[in-house]
Amino acid sequence: MTAFEFFFSFYGLILGLSVAVIATGAARAFKHRKIVAVGWKTPLLAVFAALDIVTFWDSAWVSFHDAPYSYGLLVAGMVVALIYFVAASLIFPDAEDGVASLDQHFWANKRAVLLLLVLTNLLMTGITLWMKWGQADAGRLLFIYGQNLLLYLALIGTAALTRRAWLFAATVGLHVIIYIVLAALSIASPQRMAANSLNQSATAATDAAAKAATPQDQARP
Repeated sequence: MTAFEFFFSFYGLILGLSVAVIATGAARAFKHRKIVAVGWKTPLLAVFAALDIVTFWDSAWVSFHDAPYSYGLLVAGMVVALIYFVAASLIFPDAEDGVASLDQHFWANKRAVLLLLVLTNLLMTGITLWMKWGQADAGRLLFIYGQNLLLYLALIGTAALTRRAWLFAATVGLHVIIYIVLAALSIASPQRMAANSLNQSATAATDAAAKAATPQDQARP
């Protein structure tokens, strides 16, 4: 077992529990739909949170695939994953909450859920940049992650703070569309998407340097 496989088994387990919490809440809401009105706001929030978790799963593969074993990385991964778990637990009400509609629970918890998701993205970006700092492509990483984070903050930060249903739908809905488009592109052209990942880019740079070696070097056994 590699260092990454050891880390990923722990990190992925907690993220998987977050997805299970969302799925359980959705199943409970569907089961009691004739008693408690479902609406569209909570389902949209649940879809976004689930896709955001999957994106973090993918980000861990891209960012930490070659990372050495570190207890600190395990702790950081646990903190990020636990924040996700708390956020996922707030999306749907528990049976004993006794809400009349999911919209009532939504307005009471929407801000907390989205701000927790924003916090996980800030932490993940900071951890990734800290681990990659000093590498040759650190400047490029800073630009890419900064660009993505600004878009995330603009959309999800706005959705967290607004009390307007239409603005929540527009901002979160747009980010859901972005996630779905990225997922569709990765299915349609997996090799191209993999080539665009940060680790693949670093590997390509290494391969290019090796190919640029002199013929005398290449001829050596």
